[in-house]
Amino acid sequence: MIKGLSHLAFQIFTLFSIVTIVFFLFSNSFPDPSSTLIGQNTDKKTQQAIIEELGLNKPLRHQYIDYLIDLSPISFQKEIPKKAYVLRNFGHKSLLLKYPNLRRSFQSREWVIDLLWDGFKNTGILALSAILLASILGIFFGVLSGLYPHLTFSKVVVVLSMFGISAPSFFVAIIFSWLFGYVLEEQTHLSMVGSLYETDLSGEKILQLKNLLLPTLVLGIRPLSIITQLMRNSIIDEKDQQYIVFARSKGLSQKSIIKKHLLPNAINPVLTSISGWFASLLAGAFFVEYVFNWRGLGLITIDALEKSDLPVLMGSILVTATIFIFINAFLQVIYRKIDPRISQ
Repeated sequence: MIKGLSHLAFQIFTLFSIVTIVFFLFSNSFPDPSSTLIGQNTDKKTQQAIIEELGLNKPLRHQYIDYLIDLSPISFQKEIPKKAYVLRNFGHKSLLLKYPNLRRSFQSREWVIDLLWDGFKNTGILALSAILLASILGIFFGVLSGLYPHLTFSKVVVVLSMFGISAPSFFVAIIFSWLFGYVLEEQTHLSMVGSLYETDLSGEKILQLKNLLLPTLVLGIRPLSIITQLMRNSIIDEKDQQYIVFARSKGLSQKSIIKKHLLPNAINPVLTSISGWFASLLAGAFFVEYVFNWRGLGLITIDALEKSDLPVLMGSILVTATIFIFINAFLQVIYRKIDPRISQ
């Protein structure tokens, strides 16, 4: 119990540290967003009104405190936002229980939580597609190359997986986009860039599943290579163990030995790797999304960085960090189930 509470406190402190560092780092380095909102022909009075509306006229430390108050699910303030529960009144101020407020975008004035939710769904679809592709093909290639390591096929798989592990995702994304979306466009019917939904001339959103193919392939190359290597090494380690030799001596068929004995024992380290890679893909597809113009968390974050949109940038980084923390906590539970020694 105490260990769990200390772990939770550490994760909260991690989020607090990320918020603090990012806020002061980018608040000092970003240009004034009011200048990009008003254009060049607007008077100073209008610009000052925008600055006051965004809260940028306050000292930086006050802006930081206001942001923490908006972000905190428990706050002590005068104004009572919608969907907030008043825990107790203290004169002019109240102790509130509320949803964390990520504010509005400086540029579009949309709620940041709505922008990030749309991006999270697109990133989730992309990450899930990539990890499914990598898992199915990686386990298949790993089992075959592990059972028959001396075949030419197995040697080719090893070489290709080494290239896949070392190839930078950004470079591979550019090559795939250019080759399959431009050079071979007539054969593949694929586009160099595109998101899951495209808007037509009438403003209606149209589902474009073909745009999912290239970013899925690029994002899945590295986990596919690692899963293949892990599965292959695990099969090689397990296939000469005594329980496998004993199963052969009992006259069991090769298919039965693989299905009932070899694969269940060899796949455990691979499953932990798959779950860890899914967390990485879910929160780290920035470059791939940028190259293919895939409207996910990565592209939204980069756009916010280019447009000096601090609320969107803060929200995106905070959501990404929270995803990592929750998935890592979930993986710790899975690891303890697989190997109880971890909790000791």
